[in-house]
Amino acid sequence: MDNIYEDLLWLQKPTEEFSKKLSNASNITDFKELAKYSLDETQLKRLYNKFKNFRDNNNKTTPLVPLKIGIISNSTTNLIIPSLISTALRYKISLEVIEAEFDQIAQEAFSEDSTFKNQKLDFILVAIDYRGLSISKKIGDKNSSDKNIDDCYFYIKSIIESLRLKFNTQIIFQNFANIAESQFGSFEGRLQGTPYNLILNLNRRLDSLISNNIFLLDIENISSNIGLSNWHDPTLWNLGKLSFSQKYLPIYAEYICRILAARLGMSRRCLILDLDNTLWGGIIGDDGVEGIIIGNGNPTGEAYLSIQKTALELRQRGIILAVSSKNDDKIARKPFKEHPDMILNEDHIAVFQANWTDKASNIRAIAKTLSLGLESMVFLDDNPAERMQVRRELPDVAIPELPDNPALYTRTLLAAGYFESIGFSDEDLKRASYYQDNAKRAEILNQSSDIDGYLKSLNMEINFSSFDKIGRARIVQLVNKSNQFNLTTKRYNEGEIKDFEENKNFYTSQIRLKDKLGDNGMISVIICKKNFKFWEIDTWLMSCRVLGRKVEIITLQNIIQNAKNYGADKLIGFYNKTERNGLVKDHYKKLGFEKT
Repeated sequence: MDNIYEDLLWLQKPTEEFSKKLSNASNITDFKELAKYSLDETQLKRLYNKFKNFRDNNNKTTPLVPLKIGIISNSTTNLIIPSLISTALRYKISLEVIEAEFDQIAQEAFSEDSTFKNQKLDFILVAIDYRGLSISKKIGDKNSSDKNIDDCYFYIKSIIESLRLKFNTQIIFQNFANIAESQFGSFEGRLQGTPYNLILNLNRRLDSLISNNIFLLDIENISSNIGLSNWHDPTLWNLGKLSFSQKYLPIYAEYICRILAARLGMSRRCLILDLDNTLWGGIIGDDGVEGIIIGNGNPTGEAYLSIQKTALELRQRGIILAVSSKNDDKIARKPFKEHPDMILNEDHIAVFQANWTDKASNIRAIAKTLSLGLESMVFLDDNPAERMQVRRELPDVAIPELPDNPALYTRTLLAAGYFESIGFSDEDLKRASYYQDNAKRAEILNQSSDIDGYLKSLNMEINFSSFDKIGRARIVQLVNKSNQFNLTTKRYNEGEIKDFEENKNFYTSQIRLKDKLGDNGMISVIICKKNFKFWEIDTWLMSCRVLGRKVEIITLQNIIQNAKNYGADKLIGFYNKTERNGLVKDHYKKLGFEKT
C-alpha cells in the first residue's frame, strides 16, 4: 500500500500536462493551480524556481497573503525552502524564507548581530534536531536523567523566548523525532537515562511551551506515522547534516504551512458528506434501509461506521456537518431515522441537502445557509465524477481524493489536515451547535416575508463589555481567524490584546448575542483608538453566522455613544481590501460614513 503521508494521497496526482503548464505559468492563478497536486520534492523545486523568477521580476503576488518566516536549525535547511514556498502557494500564501547560518542557534538567539535583524519576520521556525542536544547516557540514573531533561528543556525555552521577544514575532518550534535504534528493545522507553526515554519525556515537557504565539510542529507525530527507520537516513546526516530523508520534504512543508494557514484563520469549519457509498455501502434508493451495508460484524459495514464516528467526533470539537446527496429527500433521511446501526442522526446535520440538483449548487446553498465562505468547506464523496464536477465549479472547496477501500476513508480525511488547530476553547466545542441554530434561523427567515418581524420574533439580547482576561483567548482566536467580516484583518497575539485591555487610549468591546434559539457566544470584536476629537476604528470584525440581523447597526450606535461620552465628534473607519473580505467593502457606506 502506498504511504499516504509520503505521497500526500488526499491530493490529486499531477496530470501529464504538469510540465507544460509549469513552463507556461505566468500569473498567480497558474501557480495556485499547479500547487494543488501531490508534488514530490523535485516537482516542488521546479515550481519554486518558476515562482521565484516570477516574484524576482517584481510581479505582484496579490491576492496571496505575504508572509515572512525565519528558520534556525542545527541541521541543513536550505533544501527545505523550495518545498516550503511551493507548498505555501496551495494555501494562498506568498512565503519568503530567511535562513539563519547553519548550527548558529544560540548565536542567533542571543547575539545582537543576527541574520534576522531588521527582517520584520512574521514567524521563526526553531528546528532543532535531537543530535543538537546534550544527551548524557547514564543508564538507570533517575537524578541524572531528570537533570538532563531539565537542561534540554530550559535551553530550548530560552532560545524561543529570546527570539520571540527580540524580534517581536511568533514562534513555531518542532519537537523531536525519536531515535530509530534501541539497545534494550521494548524496555528502551521505560528505562531512564536512555536517549529514547529522554526524548520521549522531553517532548511531553515541551508541550507546556505552546501559547497563543508559540506553536508546535509535531515532528514526533509525523515521524511516527511514517516510521522512524524511514524518517531517519544516517547516510544523509553523515554526508550533509540532513535531519530526515528528503523524500519527506513535501509532508514536512505541508505541516508547517498548515500552522501558518491556521494562524491566518484558513482552517476548514464544515464537513459536507455524500451519503450513498460514503456514509453507508449501497444506494438507499435502490437497496432500501434493510439493504444498505453498515454496522458491526461486517468489515465493509464497520468501515462506514468508522467514517460516521469520525464525523461525529469532528462535530464534537466544533466542525459543522452538512449533507449533499443526489437523492429523494425523504428516502435519504430514512437511514438516519430507521437504521439501528447509524451513529449519525438528523440532529447532527446542520444543513441537509438531498435532491436531484448538482452537488456544486447544493454546496453553494449550504454555504449560504451557514453564512460561511466556500473556503471553509470540505466535501467528502466517493464518486470521482462528482468530485471532478465540484472541483471545476468550486475550486475553493477542499475535496480529498478517496481510495477504493472505504476502510481508508477516515485515514485519508484526517491525514489531509483540513481542520488544523492551533488552540482550542469552550467556544470551539459549541461552534457546531451555533451554526446549527443559525440554520434554523435561516429556515424561519425563508418562510417569512417580514424581515423586521422575523428579527423581532428572535427576542435577541446583545451584550457589550470591554476586553478582559476571561474573554481574551476567544478574542485572540476571532482576531486571527476572522476573514470575511473583518474590515482591516489586523492580527494581534495574546500579549497585544492584553495591552489593548490595559491601555486607556483604546476603546475595546467584546460583543455577545443570545436569542430564543440559543446562545451565539462572542460574535464581534471592536478596537478603537481614542483621540481627543476623533476615534479611529482599528478593528471591526464579526462572525458571519449573525449576518443579516442588524447587529452592525446597534454596534455602531454603541461605539458612537462611547465616543460622544469621551468628547469626540468624529468617527473614522478603515477598510483594507483582501481576497476574502469583499463582503464588507461597502460596510461603512451602508452605515452612513463618507468616503475620503
